[in-house]
Amino acid sequence: MKYVDEYRDGAVARRISAAIAQAADPARSYHFMEFCGGHTHAISRYGLEDLLPPNVRMVHGPGCPVCVLPVGRIDMAIQLAMRSEVTLCTYGDLMRVPGSHGASLLRAKAAGADIRMVYSTLDALAIAQAEPDREVVFFAIGFETTTPPTALAIKLAQARGLANFTVFCNHVLTPPAIRGILEHPDLGGQPGPRLDGFVGPAHVSAVIGSDAFAPFAREFKKPVVVAGFEPLDVMQAILMLVRQVNDGRVEVENQYIRAVTPAGNERAQAEVDAVFELREDFEWRGFGRVPASGLKLRESYAAFDAERRFAMAEISAADNPACECGTILRGIKRPTDCKLFGTLCTPETPMGSCMVSSEGACAAHWTYGRFRDHARRKVA
Repeated sequence: MKYVDEYRDGAVARRISAAIAQAADPARSYHFMEFCGGHTHAISRYGLEDLLPPNVRMVHGPGCPVCVLPVGRIDMAIQLAMRSEVTLCTYGDLMRVPGSHGASLLRAKAAGADIRMVYSTLDALAIAQAEPDREVVFFAIGFETTTPPTALAIKLAQARGLANFTVFCNHVLTPPAIRGILEHPDLGGQPGPRLDGFVGPAHVSAVIGSDAFAPFAREFKKPVVVAGFEPLDVMQAILMLVRQVNDGRVEVENQYIRAVTPAGNERAQAEVDAVFELREDFEWRGFGRVPASGLKLRESYAAFDAERRFAMAEISAADNPACECGTILRGIKRPTDCKLFGTLCTPETPMGSCMVSSEGACAAHWTYGRFRDHARRKVA
């Protein structure tokens, strides 16, 4: 398959692995964070860490929007869905994210709430158009990748006169989260991870452009390589980072040239800017409130803002104290450092968001990494 099989070639992977081993200085260690859960999934699925020398280590980052959504926002969605006049439309992976006291959208649906899984914003619009007597709310979530479709859905709703359609907006931005990791590595009193560079997110960069990560190279002296999600993409990005560290360079490089440009998709950026504006701050699981990291609807589109229409009160709720999702999302701990992992917390009985989303670090390690851990223990 064009542009897929070419990036999963085992022989090429071994050659890149050999190049990394040759480039990596045995007298030093390298620690690179992959921000995106798609990269975490690729690393686990294809066993990429087994192809790296021991002194080149990958640090799992925030992962995905579902993982970083705080408990309070799930509680708000559940309260909204329980209203008799509301139909809440959501993506499937949000259904099982735990709220407070074991609540979830899936349990709310079982209790009678009208919650429907959709595959796109257009599905939610179709429901609103077909059922004008229902208040249809789209549970909007995502990084910069999924924000443009939400903006277009709101514009379409306005053009079609759909007065029964609103959006519960939980769109967040990736650069402020990276800044939060670098500026406050020891948030919560735990020492932050050592980081020598970042594997930059792929689909996010297709929208906002690779230049969006230039401040981290300039201000924090951390190289960034934007990479695609295929295994050879990630391997090549790691090699590029190792070479930057060795050369003392701190640049933003674009490995994913087949999809990402320096400026990004300016049409998509314009659509988002027309509909959304920055919140003063927004809460991220494991990060606390991060300044200028979330979006809300502009005043001109206030009629489509579910938080305004239903006077939704902000809820602040604590994570399960035994769950390590927060520290895993910041790269401080790994999934196996959590005492719930693989015991009380599995994909069938998730105790935290990192086990729910397919792009979460815990879900990726459960599906792929734990088998390699078992094999290593047997060899030892």
